[in-house]
Amino acid sequence: MMRTLPPTGMLTSLEAALGALLDGLVPVAPSFLPLDQALGRVAAEMPALLEAQPAHSIAALDGWACRALDLVGASAYSPLALPAVPAWVEAGDAMPEGCDCVLQADLVDCSGPIPQAVGEAAPGQGVRRAGEDMAAGRPVALSGQSLSAADLLVARKAGYRELAVRAPRIRVIDVAAGSGETFSTLLVAESLKAWGATVVATDAAGREAASIAAALDGEACDLLLLVGGTGDGRTDESAEALARRGVLLAHRIALRPGGTTAIGRLGSTPVVVLPGAPDQAFAAFLSLVQPVLDRLSGRHQRRSIVLPLSRKIASTVGLSEIALLNEHQGAWTPLAVGDFSLDAMRLADAWLAVPGDSEGYAAGTPIAAVPLPDSN
Repeated sequence: MMRTLPPTGMLTSLEAALGALLDGLVPVAPSFLPLDQALGRVAAEMPALLEAQPAHSIAALDGWACRALDLVGASAYSPLALPAVPAWVEAGDAMPEGCDCVLQADLVDCSGPIPQAVGEAAPGQGVRRAGEDMAAGRPVALSGQSLSAADLLVARKAGYRELAVRAPRIRVIDVAAGSGETFSTLLVAESLKAWGATVVATDAAGREAASIAAALDGEACDLLLLVGGTGDGRTDESAEALARRGVLLAHRIALRPGGTTAIGRLGSTPVVVLPGAPDQAFAAFLSLVQPVLDRLSGRHQRRSIVLPLSRKIASTVGLSEIALLNEHQGAWTPLAVGDFSLDAMRLADAWLAVPGDSEGYAAGTPIAAVPLPDSN
C-alpha cells in the first residue's frame, strides 16, 4: 500500500519521501558480468567454492624447493651437502612431491660438483599451503557488497570468468539539456556509475511540462531520474509534468539542500526529480537516490564510521540538513551544512543527514557518517 504523503503545497519530511520511494521495492534480478566489467558492482549470491584456494601447496617466493629435514644445521660456516640439486620453483608454482619449504636463491651453492645448502628452513617457510588463502565452502564473492579488486583476484584465482551482480538500470533525463544544469546531470550520472548502476542518459525535448511528460516514456528501467526544472522559475515545470501524468507523489521535501526535489511512481518504478543546482542535486542524490539504489542492488547496510565532531553542527528544526564531513586527526570536521560549495563537495570524505527534529550536535559528539565512494 502506498504511503500517505502531505497535501500538495506542504513540505514532505525526508523520512516520508524515502518511505514512499522504497515502498514495495525489491532487489533487481541478478545478471552475470565479465570480471573486467564487475568492479564496483554489488555482488549477488554465488555458489560456494568447491575446493580450497590454493588447491595444493605452492611456492610463495622464487627459490629452491627442499625438504626441511635435509637442511638441519646448514649455515654459511657449516655448508651441508645435498644429495642432488634441488628443484627450482617460481612464486606460484606447485611444490614438488616431498618438498615442504623454499630456500632463497643464495642459500644453495651449486658452483661445485656437489650442491651445498648454506642455510636452513622450517617446514612451510616460503610456501603457501593448500587452503591457506580460502577454505572450500566459502563464497567467491560476498553477496550484497561492492566488488573490489581483491574480490576479482579471488574470482580469477578460482577460475571464474564472470560474476553474478545486481546492477539496477537507471534512466536519467536531462530536463535542461544545453543549459548550465547539464553539469548536474553529469554529476548524477557519474555518481550512479560510482555506486555500481547502469546508466542510460536521455534529454527532454524541451523544458515545458508536455515535453518533460513525454520524456517519461522510454525503455524500461528500475529507477527514473530527472534533473532540473524543480524550482520556482518560469520554465520550471518538472513537477507539473509528473502531476499531468498522475505519477507525482510529493514536491518539495523538508531537506536542505535539495528542498525542491519531487518524487513519484511511474507504475512500479520510483521517480525522483532532482534540482538543477549541483549542491541541491548532490544532497538529494545522497539522501533519496542512494537508499533506492541500495534496495535495488540488494546492498547490505552501508558501513558508517563513528568519529567525534571537531566542532559543532547547528541545524534548523523542521528540516533534514545534509552535512559534508572531512576526516582530520581522528575526528569529523564539518565542511558544509545545508549549503555546499563545489570545493566542499570534492573534499568531503563522508556525509550525514541531521534529522529534522534535531538542532544539531555539539563538538565532541560521536557521529556515524557514511563514507563517499570516491573519498581518499
